[in-house]
Amino acid sequence: MTIASQLLSAASVSAEELTYKIVATTDVHGNFFPYNFITRTPGEGSLARVASRVRCLRDSIGSDHVILLDNGDILQGQPTAYYYNFIATDRPHPVAMMLKSLGYDAETIGNHDVEAGHAVYDRYKNDLGQIPLLGANVIDIATGKPYFKPYHVIERDGIKIVVFGLLTPAIPAWLPENLWSGLKFEDMVESAARWIPVIKVKEAPDLIVGLFHSGHDSSKKTGDWIENASLKVAEEVPGFDIIFMGHDHQVYNSEQVADSDGKSPLVLNPANNAVNLAEAEVKFTLDGRGKVLGKKISGRIVPLTDLTPDSVFMTEFSNVKEEIDSFVNRKIGVATGDFSVRDAYFGPSAFMDLLHDLQLEISGADISFAAPLSFDAVICKGDLHMSDMFTLYKYENMLYTMAMTGREIKNYLEMSYSLWTSEMADPEDHLLLFTKEGTSPAKGDYAKLQNPAYNFDSAAGIIYDVDVTKPQGDKIIIKSMADGSPFDFDKVYKVAVNSYRGNGGGDLLTKGAGIPHEDLKSRILKSTDKDLRYYLIKLLEQRGSITPKITSGWKFIPEELAGPAARKDRTVLFPD
Repeated sequence: MTIASQLLSAASVSAEELTYKIVATTDVHGNFFPYNFITRTPGEGSLARVASRVRCLRDSIGSDHVILLDNGDILQGQPTAYYYNFIATDRPHPVAMMLKSLGYDAETIGNHDVEAGHAVYDRYKNDLGQIPLLGANVIDIATGKPYFKPYHVIERDGIKIVVFGLLTPAIPAWLPENLWSGLKFEDMVESAARWIPVIKVKEAPDLIVGLFHSGHDSSKKTGDWIENASLKVAEEVPGFDIIFMGHDHQVYNSEQVADSDGKSPLVLNPANNAVNLAEAEVKFTLDGRGKVLGKKISGRIVPLTDLTPDSVFMTEFSNVKEEIDSFVNRKIGVATGDFSVRDAYFGPSAFMDLLHDLQLEISGADISFAAPLSFDAVICKGDLHMSDMFTLYKYENMLYTMAMTGREIKNYLEMSYSLWTSEMADPEDHLLLFTKEGTSPAKGDYAKLQNPAYNFDSAAGIIYDVDVTKPQGDKIIIKSMADGSPFDFDKVYKVAVNSYRGNGGGDLLTKGAGIPHEDLKSRILKSTDKDLRYYLIKLLEQRGSITPKITSGWKFIPEELAGPAARKDRTVLFPD
């Protein structure tokens, strides 16, 4: 036997294949239990169902061969997260305890985690213990180094896996600076291009996994930032084998098998609320000395809704569920009738006017801007509970009072209604700006609309018409202030907006009103210290009861076009 044949024979005998499952959750948004604490109905997803799937995988291929990751936005959404972020802060954060219990290996921070503020995410990071919170492009200004760990090395059976984390850099376009004080957010491509060569040289990994809290469509900017740059990183920065995306709440599977050199990464996104799990399977071929000769990678999105919640998880955290049950069932007041957000798409609504009235009362502003933050929310007649407050106001935004001229107010509304309504010429035209199937940038329930409705701001404090036959720039006819006094295009008014909008979110202040992003901060006259929902609760407790009524003074014109179109479009948007 020749030396060559001996070597070949030895290699064939000793060659080994190792299989790993790398699985990821993202945008869990407080869905830890199979129950929606806002609607008080059973929930589809949950970490409890993730636990069932992960337990099955570990039983199948061994715990050491399952890598479990989370991709951020876990600390916001359900009352569970809110309660332990801001109320019960005298204990280790239960979300960190859940991730420890489930055996998570790493997590990337999300923008809604940052929204909770330094006190929350700094405590959470510490409570995670050995689970690293990643974010290579979140830079500590004082040191010039990443504020969070840039990457994490996992070694199992001689296989070295690096998990590299990035966060969408558009935080300054949405959040008040005090929530991210001392930090800056680098472009994702630039950060990855700097770190991947370092990782390759320093760590010599067998697999590089990107864990990016950012979506896939990089064609649009949010302010000065590319919000969704995950695919852009995949295309422009070689070296990744797998990239898990998040943030945009859209299921994605590139359905690619990566080359052995990692130039064609598998890209997965399981979307939001722990309804799905992203699973990448990696099969390594090793020689007799344990050296990786090659790898084969495939991926899929696994639905979780039909799985039985893990009983061990449910038992371990039953005290958390009981505590949140008690919290959301606390009585706030009484609603004398129903408040439905459905009406808000087609004209003034009691739901939006309740929010406008509360914003004006809290701020003392002249004018209020607000949009439907939940697609199909309803507050039903009867007792108002804490859970209803999360229906009324979904996010932990502050309330800003900003200075705007009359002309800026008109231009702001021009953009808002151009995102919202079509330019009608015929009774058969749609009032709403629907999208052609498959082309919507909107997410989830908003997918029928060309733009997400959380940017459909209406106003209170002024009387105005919206002419649906006119293009942007000519749609809005402001007649007067709400008290009948003249509206002046050159006068500076006090305007109530949420902090997301006040920092440039949705571009209504920048591209709409024409205020440069760098000037927004100087326009803020005052801000609430706590989130808007906190003040809404206090006001409603003082009032005791709320009655559905229309108080804002705007309408779509001409009625002969807008009226029939609104009735028709309601059946399109809400077929039930």
